[in-house]
Amino acid sequence: MNIPFLGNWRKRHDQARGTAVMTAREADPQGVAQLLSECELLRARAASAGVGLDDSVASLEALDQLLPRWRDDPDELRWLGNDAGLYLGTVIIRTVPGALWQVWPNGRPIVRLSSGREIDVVGAGYEWAADGAPELSHVYAEVAEI
Repeated sequence: MNIPFLGNWRKRHDQARGTAVMTAREADPQGVAQLLSECELLRARAASAGVGLDDSVASLEALDQLLPRWRDDPDELRWLGNDAGLYLGTVIIRTVPGALWQVWPNGRPIVRLSSGREIDVVGAGYEWAADGAPELSHVYAEVAEI
């Protein structure tokens, strides 16, 4: 999504990478889940590589196998990392019983497990996009064990 005023805001608030434009008191969990599952850039890059993103664990494994061509472009790396984290969170929410989106007071979305553990999926997405590790499927496997 290209929203001009949002780009300027993010430049001024770079420390809060991956923040969402919502408040921590969001009253519509389904709406939040739908918004966070869009991941437009990631879905476009995956489709161009022949990888379908169907919100499954297998799709995380397929993403782990993509050639990281985005690493040459710092802007794309940041956006793709954000999308990868949101997609990881979407898969967790849809497949791990009791998992749900939570929004920290600074607006950053995280996944809260039924055990109370919080997973910074956006942070994991950034690490995956920048370094390839940890792999998205490995983060999922660790979360799903609990």
